[in-house]
Amino acid sequence: MPINQTLEQLLSLLRELCRLPNETEWVEFKHNNAAPEMIGEYISALSNSAALVGKQSAYVVWGVDDVTHDVIGTQFKPSIAKHKQQELESWLLQKTAPKIDFRFYEFMVADEFPVVILEIQAATHTPVQFDGTEFIRVGSYKKKLNEFKEKERELWRIFDKTPFEFQAAAENLSVEKVLKLLDYPAYFDLTDQALPEGRDGILAALEAERFITKHDNGLWSIANLGAILFAKKLQDFRHLTRKAVRVILYRGNNRVETIRELEESKGYALGFEGLIDYIKTLLPSNEEIGKAFRKEVPMYPELAIRELVANAIIHQDFSLTGTGPMIELFDSRMEIINPGLPLVDTDRFIDTPPQSRNEVLASFMRRINICEERGTGIDKVVFQAEFYQLPAPVFEVTDKHTRAMLFSYKKFSDMDEEDRMHACYMHCCLKYVNREHMNNSSLRERFKIEAKNSAMVSRIIKDTTEAGLIRPYDPEAGSKAMRYIPHWSWFAWPLLDWQGID
Repeated sequence: MPINQTLEQLLSLLRELCRLPNETEWVEFKHNNAAPEMIGEYISALSNSAALVGKQSAYVVWGVDDVTHDVIGTQFKPSIAKHKQQELESWLLQKTAPKIDFRFYEFMVADEFPVVILEIQAATHTPVQFDGTEFIRVGSYKKKLNEFKEKERELWRIFDKTPFEFQAAAENLSVEKVLKLLDYPAYFDLTDQALPEGRDGILAALEAERFITKHDNGLWSIANLGAILFAKKLQDFRHLTRKAVRVILYRGNNRVETIRELEESKGYALGFEGLIDYIKTLLPSNEEIGKAFRKEVPMYPELAIRELVANAIIHQDFSLTGTGPMIELFDSRMEIINPGLPLVDTDRFIDTPPQSRNEVLASFMRRINICEERGTGIDKVVFQAEFYQLPAPVFEVTDKHTRAMLFSYKKFSDMDEEDRMHACYMHCCLKYVNREHMNNSSLRERFKIEAKNSAMVSRIIKDTTEAGLIRPYDPEAGSKAMRYIPHWSWFAWPLLDWQGID
């Protein structure tokens, strides 16, 4: 954490920084460039990079040549600088999340060269973002953190020493207050345990789960894990209020008119079944789906809804304040949104075990059968879409959120080229994870197309291949024996290529 430094200390620090052979992940040299947005982005990038390399602080230095590291002086004066009629430092602090300590130091070198050092605290529990975007230093370049997944994962590994789940949601509580805030009978019910007769047995069980912690003063803390799972009202925990799941029903296929809106205030484990039941009541039924069904069936398969809602809950980024999971219902689609960018490429959701920032939360949700076992959920969602002859689900990343979309039934003739190619790609992925290959016959079955119309399916395969989404398993095979695999699969490559040998 930056502290006040004497002129002697600042001069010593400057000498040490100038001795570096070049700019590093935690040091940036500038002459006069002091664009406010640039400074903010460097606060994020250098803070995160300092955490990666184990430094307590990072630095931006003005008045030093970035090549020779000679002191040349600067015209930048942060003490009087403003941005949009606001003091620069105040504006930067406002745009930075979470709030970290940073401090500008202005001093003279040899009574001739003005120098400015910006000392920045290293990130501690979550990546630092500026104006909603997280940055990182890659060599001497400033980049968006989400473009470098390995660095993002490594950063979270550093932070996970004290994961979000075990941080305190409320502290210094009496036993009575703890038991009033948490629906502890629901915990014993969901874990198939008998409710202890005495208060001590209840507390011991909750403490063993690390839902609560007893302190030396005899008072208790409720961990985020206990609150987010079993809070009677999430609003009782100030920083968890916005993590309640919202459900919004719209008229039509846009967000112009809201019919109904619900904010589920209960903890996730406590309220999950009620949440799913509520969503189901809002969904119409389809009277007919393709040739396989001539009866009234739900618009979307329940298993797919459960899995995607559970995924949104357990994979969210709790460090993003003011936002939580949201389910939006339209006439022809359902969108499930969670805060945070995925740690796995959306193209690989179906074959890669999900990496969660909240593994303890995810493990408990699997334990009480709210979601599928690790690595088996998304392929079940895709299978359900195919079984009910729905368009393939779509997974995408927005600015700071991950979105999953389910679509209502659509005749093959009503699907556009993009719909058909995406369905082909997801079908190919599903076959791959089941150690099978897609071919013309399997795709015909997926679309319920008769054999006499196989040319239609061949066209879809051709388009999807040309789009780079799938490729032949054996390019030399004849047309009738041709099989296909996803573009990212590795086992079909020659052995030398697979080993990375030229």
